[in-house]
Amino acid sequence: MEWTRIPVGPIQANAYLLSSADRQCLIVDPGAEGAALVRRIEEKGLTPLAILLTHAHFDHIGGIPDVLARWDIPVYVHEKEKQWLQDPALNGSLYFGGPVAVRCEPTCLKGPTVLNIGPFALDVRETPGHSPGSVSYYCKQANIVFSGDALFAGSIGRTDLPGGNHQQLLKSIHDELLTLPEETIVLSGHGPETTIAAEMDTNPFLHGFS
Repeated sequence: MEWTRIPVGPIQANAYLLSSADRQCLIVDPGAEGAALVRRIEEKGLTPLAILLTHAHFDHIGGIPDVLARWDIPVYVHEKEKQWLQDPALNGSLYFGGPVAVRCEPTCLKGPTVLNIGPFALDVRETPGHSPGSVSYYCKQANIVFSGDALFAGSIGRTDLPGGNHQQLLKSIHDELLTLPEETIVLSGHGPETTIAAEMDTNPFLHGFS
């Protein structure tokens, strides 16, 4: 399996493509520039099977309409943030440059689960703190975890937005991410990739938590 990181939008949120040998793919957090993302997928000869959202802030959902206009595929989001897709006040876009409202009927995630979508198997881990419905997707086959805005290289997600909780975020990271194999590659919602081992050793925000 292969993954591709595609920074999109004014604050360069990371959209990802996870593709299999038979050219099927999952789209993670298509946050903006949806038309360009569609072209990228078509140029790579990929067939999307689903959109996976780590959370429903505007910079992670803005490209969904263009993708759905091209492919009729399900959109997965935690049930706690289903309403955020259509509500600019909840998804934050009302306060950051213009309202974003995504009108679709998503498939809601309810608690920890395993998603089997085509050739992909993903362990859905609840990682709230940055937002109430934040989740991370661990793909053992590819040795990666899509951590959204929970864990970054050398940092963690902000918790000053509606529904944010700093202590809850630290607990999520320690319980659900740092328990993954240390060689797991962390694909964050912003910035470069890292590894679980690197963050355990060097991330200053994770030291001293109990």
